[in-house]
Amino acid sequence: MSAGEFDGLVALVTGGASGIGLATAQTLAARGARVAVLDRAIDGLPEPLRGFVADVSDRDSVDLAVAAIADQLGGIDIVVNNAGISAVGTVEENDDAEWARVLDINVVGMARVTAAALPFLRASDAAAIVNLCSIAALNGLPQRALYAASKGAVLALTYAMATDHVGDGIRVNCVSPGTVATPFVDRMLAGFADPAAERAALDARQATGRMVEPVEVAAAIAYLASPLSGSTTGTALEVDGGVTHLRVRAAAARS
Repeated sequence: MSAGEFDGLVALVTGGASGIGLATAQTLAARGARVAVLDRAIDGLPEPLRGFVADVSDRDSVDLAVAAIADQLGGIDIVVNNAGISAVGTVEENDDAEWARVLDINVVGMARVTAAALPFLRASDAAAIVNLCSIAALNGLPQRALYAASKGAVLALTYAMATDHVGDGIRVNCVSPGTVATPFVDRMLAGFADPAAERAALDARQATGRMVEPVEVAAAIAYLASPLSGSTTGTALEVDGGVTHLRVRAAAARS
């Protein structure tokens, strides 16, 4: 894909102040998009990204921020629903409040942002939504019951949204990363008794022998969001180092 394919388009990236979101925002901007980052804290965003404060768990703040983005940047063509939080534990180890909190942010948060952006997306000739799913949606990972449930819901939501809005000219897809080397993962690892051992296990889980890099996920998001991908909708693109489909012997994995 060539630089400039997003010229004239406005992209909204939730959770875009760090990790996958920041890498995505920078990738889209480098390819010509005007990029609005929607996050709870936007201090220190690099140029030319534009920051807008909002919490995806608060519909009023989302509505206000999305309207401000459309007003200041001249519409919205692309939404990347990246904001999300982790959860560690079995079904016994997360209480009702934690279940409600994680599902509200990881699933309902996507619905809130999308609902607010839909009037502007319908007015676009290159409308695309990319949701951040996870390999946890289709793979039974240990100690991830709540997180996996939220990402399974994201996968189903992506297919439903793609069906609902194909007639509006809006493409909806998702990316399912493996374990990505981000501050998100660092915070999750801090909850383990031996973070170093858990990090080594996460590296080894990928057939490639390492965690996925944020820029690799960003490139996949850019592909799905691109006007060049006009016939791609209702697709889940795995960027997982081979976790979902490869079954290699340990000696065959590359470091």
